[in-house]
Amino acid sequence: MIGQLFRGLKHRRRIARALAGLEAPAPEARPHGLPGPLVVSLTSHAARFGTLKPTLQSILRQDIRPDAVILWVGQDDLDQLPRNIRDLPGLELRSCRDLRSYTKIVPTLRAHPDAHVVTADDDVHYEQGWLAGLVDAARNGAAVACHRAHRVAMEAPGRPAPYDMWDHNIDAPDAGPQVFLTGVCGVIYAPGALHPDVLRDDLFTTLAPSSDDVWLYWMHRLNGVEAVKIGGRRRILEWEGSQDICLRQTNTQAGTGNDRAIAALMDRYGWPGGAKA
Repeated sequence: MIGQLFRGLKHRRRIARALAGLEAPAPEARPHGLPGPLVVSLTSHAARFGTLKPTLQSILRQDIRPDAVILWVGQDDLDQLPRNIRDLPGLELRSCRDLRSYTKIVPTLRAHPDAHVVTADDDVHYEQGWLAGLVDAARNGAAVACHRAHRVAMEAPGRPAPYDMWDHNIDAPDAGPQVFLTGVCGVIYAPGALHPDVLRDDLFTTLAPSSDDVWLYWMHRLNGVEAVKIGGRRRILEWEGSQDICLRQTNTQAGTGNDRAIAALMDRYGWPGGAKA
């Protein structure tokens, strides 16, 4: 009980520091230096609009300047988006059919096939150097790079262990076929890094309807691309009240969510290669 109260107090203090930092003058953003456009893409829905603004502010005040920051909102929720979010300088608001968590990447891949696309979540704080770290990895040759990742555990060659048995939130830089990106802390995808099936909503809505990280892992591995994890163990700072509706618990309980998606993708594609028991 005391430990839980102490963790809650620390979390609120971290939130307070993050919000105070958003009130400081924005840094002078520098060009990203990539050979093509850089687009940051995310989505949100009405239940998250109350905590969305500070996430967007943290993305819009990075020290690397993207060519676009796009917020995708489902057509049914667009009228509920607050004016103080619509008016944020540098934010590009677009509406599309709601593809749940896939709305943060699929419409942007379709609209900007030649761009480096950085995905972000709508419920967390992104520190000032967040985008620079991903861009640096891409400039150094990474086709897919992330701040937070797990390491896939294998039961046998070509057969992954249950998701809860993987090495979660690995604590050092890594690269290879068993590096499994987690989108919450941001991922950068180079043009062409993902298998063409990534855009097939008839597949991902059936095979992995709530497990976009699993789907995207399969899509870059089927394309022969290994993910690069940068930095150490990653701490997530979520805004209070943003987790009332959250897929994470459903996806990580044994036998549900991610494990169902993995089984479905194994049936469709087999193991995407490279990982050994």
